[in-house]
Amino acid sequence: MQKLELKIPPVLLTFLFSFLIWIISMVTNDMNMNKWVLYLLSLFFFIGGSLFSIAGVIGFRNAKTTVNPLKPDNASSLVDTGIYRISRNPMYVGLFLLLISLALFLSNLYAFIAALFFILYMNKFQIAPEERALEKIFGTNYIDYKNRVRRWI
Repeated sequence: MQKLELKIPPVLLTFLFSFLIWIISMVTNDMNMNKWVLYLLSLFFFIGGSLFSIAGVIGFRNAKTTVNPLKPDNASSLVDTGIYRISRNPMYVGLFLLLISLALFLSNLYAFIAALFFILYMNKFQIAPEERALEKIFGTNYIDYKNRVRRWI
């Protein structure tokens, strides 16, 4: 299973899961809720997801460290300010919120299950290898940061 570690860029993975969510919505029933409520919730999650992701990228850019999720060994500084005080992985939180937004927009309960599999995949094949690399680079500073700040939210 290690062959999957750090192989699929998270943005590409988000597009793949978006496609899966769309397929699921085509073959299963919609949620029986007011469409305008779902659309407003979808917009809320879309904006929140976009802001989380953008804030994460800005934090890395300001610290002049790599934003390439496939090369965590290239990290040059530990970012623990800004949005990184709330989440160790705000870009991934943002991508997850975008998937939730899509599931709401498509009004499909089963799509939420697909979005949860995104978290499972990210934890195992993206975040865990990143954390191992960051522990090697930053040692106890990173371990202290992990103890202070949650992985997602």
